Amino acid sequence: MVEIDRSEITPEHLYLSRRRFIKGLGLAAAGAALQACARAPTATSAPTGAPAPMATAAAPAATPQAAEDTAPLPTLSAEADELGDELTTLPAIGSYTNYYEFTFSKEGVGALTTDFETAPWSVEVGGLVKSPKTYSMQALLGFTQQERIYRMRCVEGWSMVIPWIGFPLAELLAEVEPTAEAQYVRFEAPYRPDQMPNQNSDQLPWPYIEGLRLDEAMHDLTILATGLYGRPLLPQNGAPIRLVVPWKYGFKSIKSVVKIELVTEMPISLWMNQAPREYGFYANVNPDVPHPRWSQATERRIGESGRRKTLLFNSYEEEVASLYEGLDLAEWY
Repeated sequence: MVEIDRSEITPEHLYLSRRRFIKGLGLAAAGAALQACARAPTATSAPTGAPAPMATAAAPAATPQAAEDTAPLPTLSAEADELGDELTTLPAIGSYTNYYEFTFSKEGVGALTTDFETAPWSVEVGGLVKSPKTYSMQALLGFTQQERIYRMRCVEGWSMVIPWIGFPLAELLAEVEPTAEAQYVRFEAPYRPDQMPNQNSDQLPWPYIEGLRLDEAMHDLTILATGLYGRPLLPQNGAPIRLVVPWKYGFKSIKSVVKIELVTEMPISLWMNQAPREYGFYANVNPDVPHPRWSQATERRIGESGRRKTLLFNSYEEEVASLYEGLDLAEWY
């Protein structure tokens, strides 16, 4: 008997919702099996003080369109992360990813996103802040861009090492000045059924929503990524700007962000809404807390054979463990 890799297992909640969808349409047979990482992976960067590269480059002034298309980004400065793990190749990063707004398959996402309009682009930042603002991509590229080589661990049990380019989310939040009432940060992706075909179905509660506690969002490891491998983000990887939280499972790193809102109550993310038994708010990488349907003790690194042990907080424990003192990580999976 051929053993099926865990990463190819159809999530129960998507399987059931898809069956309901197909039955409603009166179709006779189910289509291709759905695959499950509640969002394309996110990477994990070099911890503060670790010997990971931090090349930087500031974007020059230009017209908005020119800035979005041609702003220089830091060039790749290393072939491995601070643990010595080799980078995942650019073709693999671009071809093995989840973007459920377009397809429930990891393969062929790039072809489906070629017509997705990423320029012009703006991100609205508001809610409980003193200085709400809408940022163009030109303005966002005006933040000093840094290279951050992060490990990315998908909730499905596979991982990558990705050389992101971006800037700390804390810098953006400091500019809008959160008020004392702000406790959480809510992120929202586009709702464009005309360009994102799966949004024409009710299989998931669109648009994609995610959230962080404010102190998580302000942590230096948390970035807004604008590129990878020294070039702008590919559409299938979340162009033109996405969240990257390296110590959490990849579905927390929402793609193609259009809105950031400071709020008092914990945001209900898309996956919490869809399958609360399987996807909690924190979703910190923890090998000792299994997913309800599979172990998280090991992972399959894309480009490697076999499996490797998963590390607590994706090996960023020294940097982020203090954020969760007194919190039952098993309870808050």
